[in-house]
Amino acid sequence: MTFEEMKAQLQEQILQQQLIAATISQPRMKSHEIKRIKLKPLMLKDVYHIQIEYQYERILKHENVQLAQFPTKLEAFFEDFRQAHIDFIGEKVQVQLSKKNKVLWKSDNVAEPKQVNLSHNRKKNYLLDDTTPYPFLIRLGVQTTEGKVKKQKYDKFKQINRFIEFIDDALAYLPKDRQVRILDFGSGKSYLTFALYHYLKIEKGLDIRVTGLDLKKEVIEECSQIAQDLGYDQLEFLVGDINDYNDESTVDMVVTLHACDVATDMALARAVKWGASVILSVPCCQHELNRQLNTPALDIMLQHGLVRERFAALATDAIRAEILSLVGYEAQLLEFIDMENTPKNILIRAYRTGKKPSLEQRAKYDAFVTLLNAKPFLANELKSYL
Repeated sequence: MTFEEMKAQLQEQILQQQLIAATISQPRMKSHEIKRIKLKPLMLKDVYHIQIEYQYERILKHENVQLAQFPTKLEAFFEDFRQAHIDFIGEKVQVQLSKKNKVLWKSDNVAEPKQVNLSHNRKKNYLLDDTTPYPFLIRLGVQTTEGKVKKQKYDKFKQINRFIEFIDDALAYLPKDRQVRILDFGSGKSYLTFALYHYLKIEKGLDIRVTGLDLKKEVIEECSQIAQDLGYDQLEFLVGDINDYNDESTVDMVVTLHACDVATDMALARAVKWGASVILSVPCCQHELNRQLNTPALDIMLQHGLVRERFAALATDAIRAEILSLVGYEAQLLEFIDMENTPKNILIRAYRTGKKPSLEQRAKYDAFVTLLNAKPFLANELKSYL
């Protein structure tokens, strides 16, 4: 199949409204701002559209394009990218292009053709269905024994599903040929730890071993009992602090949720030193930068305690993400749950790529921390990597 034949084939199937979803990746130029593109069909005001999600280094942007205008977009995508995974109603297609546009095409028929739901305001399709009973959710009090999500626990159910979406996105970065090692620092009541284990072990069938670590002995004992009762034999809970855990030399995924202040930085630093392929971190209270801020040019803003606190928190997370980028990760700041549920709703997601930073990127980082008079704890912990 030639390059032109490949494009024509894909365009024909998309124009026939066969598309379920697609991911276009592998930029031809390493400097390309857009890292990957996702496609899905939807109906807007009774008109068929393709929604395009552009994934940049730090942000996501969306564009809705009517079907007639989409072939031009697709043409441009393959000028800039070399790989595509496309789900059609009755077929899965993988395309890989060489530098000279030699086409590697793999196609598999789908035994049970999927149905396309084009409603823009459709019911949320959770990875964990809200009518299916899950033993861990029942045991944790999120669901009834019949599988109905309890009204007062629906926000928790949505949070769990949002977290599972991040786990699902990270699957490509986890090893396939050996056991996956996962650590959860500050696991607390462990709703998300159990969800992670259930999704990767039971739903996806991966060989994993998960450790949840927390300082509260009674919480650890309760979680250990639940794991035992559920038969989660590769999930353990231990009492301990991030700094005291030295039982591993290599870890594949590190999760840290609501670790206070520099405890988040300790966990991030440990993850980098282990060479973790995936890092998911939701920071909590952040005081380090607030104490250090000394920027007269920003005094009009920083003189207000509330504004200073929020600015320091946002700047801290931006610095953390940039440090991870400087040491070989693709890092993004994403919304974890709705702001109405908690103001602490930023998740730092980082995938290890080994990419070396440019001199310009390093200069921008240095200028920013100098402007704020910041001396980041994480930078000090990783000074041999920077």
